[in-house]
Amino acid sequence: MKATRTFQFVLGILFLVATTMTLTSCVKEEPTVAVVHVVDANGDPVQGATVRLYGSPSQSPPPANAIALDTTLTTDATGTITMDYSENYKLGQAGFAVLDIEAYKGALYGVGIIKIEEQETTEVTVEI
Repeated sequence: MKATRTFQFVLGILFLVATTMTLTSCVKEEPTVAVVHVVDANGDPVQGATVRLYGSPSQSPPPANAIALDTTLTTDATGTITMDYSENYKLGQAGFAVLDIEAYKGALYGVGIIKIEEQETTEVTVEI
């Protein structure tokens, strides 16, 4: 009788461990990426344009624990910048960020907004 209870206890523990390992190891985090394409008035890509992605606080003053996202990159030969925000995204978080975009090269200037979706590649085009 005592051996049966011990066996049931060990079997229950093994089931609990197996279930926990299965549930926690299945979730894989996908990259959270923003891609901005910069084009001129003719729709041609603009190489060497400066692109700034930054967050504007929705509260005034912003909360003390707010994450400040402010990145400046230069477009490549295809007029594109790619920013990976995977390290800023926390698995299980609902929503990620809506960022303002400023793009400029010389006298050319354009603005836009990008709503970055969690665990997805979000693309937007800005005309300068």
